[in-house]
Amino acid sequence: MAQNQYPESYRVITGPGQGEIVEKKSRFIASIMPVQSEEEALAFIEKIRKEHYAARHNCFAFIIGKKSELERCSDDGEPSGTAGRPMLEVLKGTGLTNVAAVVTRYFGGVLLGTGGLARAYTQSLQEGLNDCEIVTMRYGVSYTITADYTMTGKLQYIFAKRDITVEETEYTDVVRFHVTLAFDREEIMKKEVTEATGAKAVIEKTGDVYFVDKGGQS
Repeated sequence: MAQNQYPESYRVITGPGQGEIVEKKSRFIASIMPVQSEEEALAFIEKIRKEHYAARHNCFAFIIGKKSELERCSDDGEPSGTAGRPMLEVLKGTGLTNVAAVVTRYFGGVLLGTGGLARAYTQSLQEGLNDCEIVTMRYGVSYTITADYTMTGKLQYIFAKRDITVEETEYTDVVRFHVTLAFDREEIMKKEVTEATGAKAVIEKTGDVYFVDKGGQS
C-alpha cells in the first residue's frame, strides 16, 4: 500500500480536563472528556448538567470520528452563536476529535454582550484544554518479535532509537516483545532486528493499529 493511502493521523485528549474563568461576576466552568461515540458525548453532557443543575447554561460542543465526521454544538439558551459555535471552533482549531466539551455558566448578574459571551466561552474552554494532555494517534502496525534473552539489549536499543513502542514484554524460555510502530518504520525495523540478531529473531506482523505517536523520526 502506498504511503498516501494510509489513514491520516488524528489528535485526541488522553483524559478529562477542567478550567474556569470569572468574567464580570459570571463563572464559566469548562469540563472536557474524551469520547468515542455520540452516545458517550451526550451521556457526558447530561452528567455535567446534573452536576451543575443550578447553573443557568450548560453549553456544549463535541467532535466524533477519525476524520471529524460528526460535529454538534449548542448555545443552551445563550444568544445564538455566542457559545456552542465558538466552542466548536476552538476544538476544531486544535485539530482534536473524539472529544466533548461543556462550559457551564453561573450568571453573575451583569450582561456581557454577544462579543463578551463568545470570548468568555472560548477562553474558559481553552483553560480546560490547557489542563488536558493532547496526543497524536498515528496509523501503524503491530509486531511480535521473539528472541533469545541474550538479544534483549540489542532489541531494546533498536526500539528506543526508532521510537518503537513496546506494548508488552513476555518472559518465558524466550523473550517476546509486542510492539507498535509507524508503517514507514516497518522495513527499517525488520532490517535492523534481523541484522542485530543474526536473523535469529522471529518477526511476526500481527495487525494494523492506531498508536500514540511520540514524535520520533524514522
